[in-house]
Parts: sequence; structure tokens; C-alpha cells
Amino acid sequence: MTRRRITIVEDERDMAELVAMRLRKEHYDVEVAHDGGEGLRKIRSNRPDLVLLDIMLPGISGTEVLNELRANPDIANVPVIMMTARGEESDIVAGLQIGADDYVTKPFSMSVLIARVKAVLRRSETSGVSGKGLLTAGPIRINQDTHQVEVDGKPVTLTLTEFRLLLSIVAARGRVLTRNQLIDRAIGFDAVVTDRTVDVHMAALRRKLDTAKKYIRTIRGVGYRLDVETNETP
Repeated sequence: MTRRRITIVEDERDMAELVAMRLRKEHYDVEVAHDGGEGLRKIRSNRPDLVLLDIMLPGISGTEVLNELRANPDIANVPVIMMTARGEESDIVAGLQIGADDYVTKPFSMSVLIARVKAVLRRSETSGVSGKGLLTAGPIRINQDTHQVEVDGKPVTLTLTEFRLLLSIVAARGRVLTRNQLIDRAIGFDAVVTDRTVDVHMAALRRKLDTAKKYIRTIRGVGYRLDVETNETP
């Protein structure tokens, strides 16, 4: 079985080495960068399966690195877990808004970090919805096999979490999905998230869908549902 590759972007060298050692014990291939510029170069040249990204980096900040990743179609859907000493909710929301898939605050337990890494990688391996092929909803077209999304024939670049949210809502065929159901299907029951986490990811998804955002309806106090008739192409 091919070993999963993880890139750590962390300027604290002792911390980076500790995390790398533990990941290697878990049989991951690990590459380490100590500043934002080096991290971007390594990610672009050798696309990883997951990035562990510190926010406070010399030169190019973690926020800038993440923005660069999400703007590059070749690496836009690489899952990212942000690592930082900032633990305020506003900082967590800011990280999620720019495309982070998960968030851990320092100091953290290595066991907790490994559990979060495994959870995010599991989410990247499966759509979380049974069945393959194409799903359509109005102008929205989802290829479950390639994880590609189009709106009115134009490609839309989504993060892993955004893709899974959209796929879950479209596959529900008009049924209301509660925030807890979306957490289970799109983020993972073992992730540490809140209702607001789902709303932040959903807001980012709607922005990317542009005019098609009107098809995702908020059911106040409950969750979300699709507001057009959907069908699956064999």
C-alpha cells in the first residue's frame, strides 16, 4: 500500500521534528519546511496528501500560504490542518474561512494530532456518500470520481470539506440535513467542530458557487437543503 505523504510547515524546529518523528512512526512519509516560502515550494513540487501548517511563519505567513494553495487548481484540494498557539474562536473561524479543513491549537497532544490527521485523510479517501458517477442539481455538476465541480460548465475549485458539503446536500435530494448530519457526512464525527464551523464552510462554498448559491437554502435553526430537483447520471 502506498504510504501517505505529509508536509509540515512549522518554523519551530523542535516542534517540527517532534511531529515529524511521530508521523514517521505512524508510517507516513514526511517532508518538513521551516518558513512559508519553502513550504509553498515543496508543496508545489511534490504534492502531499496532507499539509500541517502553522499560522505564524517567517516571511510568508501561514494564512498567505493557505490562500496560495487554494488559488492553485493543481493543489487546491490538498487537505490542510492549521497548527497555531492562537485559540480564540475568531482565529479558528478565520482559518476555516480561508480554506483550512481542521485546526489544532498548541500545545496539543500528539495522540490528538494523529487522530485528527487520520480523520482528515479518511475524509479525503471517500466522498462519504455511497455511489459513484455524476450528480447534477440545476447548473451544478459534480463528478464523484474525480472530485470536480462545474457550475454552468465552468470549473469551480473547492476544498475537500466544501466538496463533501456540496455532495452531501445534492445527494440528499431536497431532504433537510441538520448541522450535526453535515458534520458527520462532510467533516467527520471525530472532528472537533461546532455548528458555526459548518456555517463558515457553507458560506465559503456559497461564495464559490456564485449564482448557483441560491439553490442551497438555509433552514433556520435546523440546517440546509437543496432547493432544486436533482438527478443522478448513470
